[in-house]
Amino acid sequence: MNRILFFLKSNLEEINPRSNISSLGINVKGDILAGITVGIIALPLALAFGEISRLGPIAGIWGAIAGGLVGGLFGGCMVGVSGPTAPKAAQIAAFMSFFVIGELNNPDLVAAFSIIFLSGLILVGVSLLKISRFIHYTPYPVIAGFMCGIGVIVILTQLNSFVGLEVQSNIHNVILNMSYTFQNYNTEALMVSLPCLLILFLWPFIVKKIERLGTIPSPLAALIVGTSIAYFMNLNIPYIGDKMGSASESKVFSFYIPDFSRIKEFFFPALALAGLAILDSLLSCKVADNLTSTRHSSDRETFGQGMANMVAGLFGGVTTATATMRTVANIKFGAKTPLASIVHGLTLLAILLGLGSLVAIIPTACLAAILFKVGIEIMDYRILPVLKKIPTTDLLVFITVLLVTIFEDLMVAIAIGTIFAIVSSSNEMKSVFNFSSKNFVSGLAETEFAPKNCDKKHLNNLPVRILKPKGPLFFGNIESMIKSYSLADDHEILIVDLSNVSMVDLTGAYALEDLIKNSMKKNIEVFISGIDLRVEKTLQKLNFIENIGLNNFNNSKISILPILKKRYNLSFDFKA
Repeated sequence: MNRILFFLKSNLEEINPRSNISSLGINVKGDILAGITVGIIALPLALAFGEISRLGPIAGIWGAIAGGLVGGLFGGCMVGVSGPTAPKAAQIAAFMSFFVIGELNNPDLVAAFSIIFLSGLILVGVSLLKISRFIHYTPYPVIAGFMCGIGVIVILTQLNSFVGLEVQSNIHNVILNMSYTFQNYNTEALMVSLPCLLILFLWPFIVKKIERLGTIPSPLAALIVGTSIAYFMNLNIPYIGDKMGSASESKVFSFYIPDFSRIKEFFFPALALAGLAILDSLLSCKVADNLTSTRHSSDRETFGQGMANMVAGLFGGVTTATATMRTVANIKFGAKTPLASIVHGLTLLAILLGLGSLVAIIPTACLAAILFKVGIEIMDYRILPVLKKIPTTDLLVFITVLLVTIFEDLMVAIAIGTIFAIVSSSNEMKSVFNFSSKNFVSGLAETEFAPKNCDKKHLNNLPVRILKPKGPLFFGNIESMIKSYSLADDHEILIVDLSNVSMVDLTGAYALEDLIKNSMKKNIEVFISGIDLRVEKTLQKLNFIENIGLNNFNNSKISILPILKKRYNLSFDFKA
């Protein structure tokens, strides 16, 4: 009984939104401005993801509202912004192929929102089990293949809307009917989609020429231009209002009670949706951690997404997750607390209630252009330039996940890729159970970089830290290395000793590169020493040396000791 009470108490403390609520007054002005700006950016994306999900543009906005208000209040990332995302919209669209009503294949909305609500319940359960943290052990090739696959899916599924034709029900139909699409395009739709796409790509150059436009996000600019072209030229093309029916309040407000009598039918789609929410959200949180030098709570973020998806399911919103692009924009605009996410949700709610008629006149070709750009940007451009150079195992994992994501199922792709990576790294996996965090980071004393004839206590008090991973540096143990280093005392010099590293995979190389780059951003001087020739060859192929700077690479004890002696006025005989 005591164990059960302790379990409940520890979990309730973890998911308690008290810390989020108490932080809301820290950066009020900055958070409000950031929230309003991100809300405006999120509008066209929410509409577009609602369209791609096959639940409708208004459902996209309700998903963003639920993500902003509920996800911000209960989430575990202080600057995260939640809402519909490309992966989750694509996933729910895939499920909609199986849940239709009648011969016209109209989507079964009760089924859709029941699945979304149930996925939220599953996420809440997962958060209580405290297993969300295992997201950190996802191999990088799996993530890269997944992101590139999603990018391809987004582009292909929007191809028909881009040229003014009826949207295909799934990716297979898009590919099979590709020739028909190119032969029967609507010229009037291209008069909207092509200028919008051009604006999205050229906006950075336009802003440089006209600085006043710098406050306008490119998706909003494209939305305004595309809608204006269609409106003033009275073009005969599909509009959002065609699927809204009308912009009346009766259409804007809907409430869906989950149909638990079909829970057996809904459970596995909901489970897949919950799994994708964890992956999508926590990867975005990791990006935010790198930008803010903080560390999110994975379990609380999972709980927050669970609550947000339950609310989205009740109010007819698209399934939500923490969105990378909106989170990054939120940080850049000065957000520091969940107040920005809440303001973002309130901004979208105000737009929905006051400007429903304006939303109805937006052409779907305009949203397709915005999603084209999203699809291109979401691909992993870190791995693509070095694809021919990465280890064979990593390449096979990447290709497998990419193809399965496009042609089969997102979660199946992630599961297959991760299992394949684990099996192919079975020898390295043994090392995961053979180390502790204290093996990674230490002071200067008791290392080969310790000058002779110097007091050990004094050496350990110097602002110098030695990071010394042991064995293989791969996806199974990099999280422990990162966590160990994050707990290290403040320091001015970091020596990365790779003398005991036997191999490095793509995940390990990129994790080490990010760790070093983040340290350098904090003005920490970094030296890399003791590297094995085989490991060095792998890092060279991945542009590791070029990315971190040659001056930081492969420094010997002989070159590092004089620097330490001069910097900290140490008295020792270097020749000794």
